[in-house]
Amino acid sequence: MIPEGLARIGRFAFAALAAASLAACGINSVPTAEEAAKARWADVQAAFQERANLVPNLAEVARSAAEQERETLTEVVEARSRATSIQINAEDLGDPAKMQQYAAAQSQLSQGLGRLLANFERYPELKSITNYQMLQSQLEGSENKIRIAIRDYNETVRDYNTRVRTFPEMIGAMIRGAEPLVPYQAVTPGAEVAPDLQGKL
Repeated sequence: MIPEGLARIGRFAFAALAAASLAACGINSVPTAEEAAKARWADVQAAFQERANLVPNLAEVARSAAEQERETLTEVVEARSRATSIQINAEDLGDPAKMQQYAAAQSQLSQGLGRLLANFERYPELKSITNYQMLQSQLEGSENKIRIAIRDYNETVRDYNTRVRTFPEMIGAMIRGAEPLVPYQAVTPGAEVAPDLQGKL
């Protein structure tokens, strides 16, 4: 007969060993890493939304620009509408097609904003307007926040995906049915084609 005190110690040791085994198998670390990635994705969306919120202000400034800029402005406003209409929720973070669609819409807005701001540079009277200078500074700041948010999101996705795919945490991931998440990749049309520098030399 095992003394009661010794049996209690044995049960405690068994429970501690079982808890350590489960922890090593990713039962807790995989969902923790997944929640971290979801939180970082929320930061990415917030940064993109902050940029989108600046477009109406940019439209006001652009009204004082030359007529030929109105087409570019219209493109930017339409790109903003598309970019803000596509939403990725936490369940979509593992869907490459939805992530690609979101990235493509954001890239279109980025390109339109870049063209519009480049066109504005040709108007010294516009650059001297205080509202334009403040708006340009805010846009630059929001682009920087977007870069940082994407970097942080991709890092947490890398950590989560590593846990889901490596032993022993992959055991916990399989038990929970965890799937890898998709990192954010900006879509740059034409990036797959090398630029022709021959005519520029």
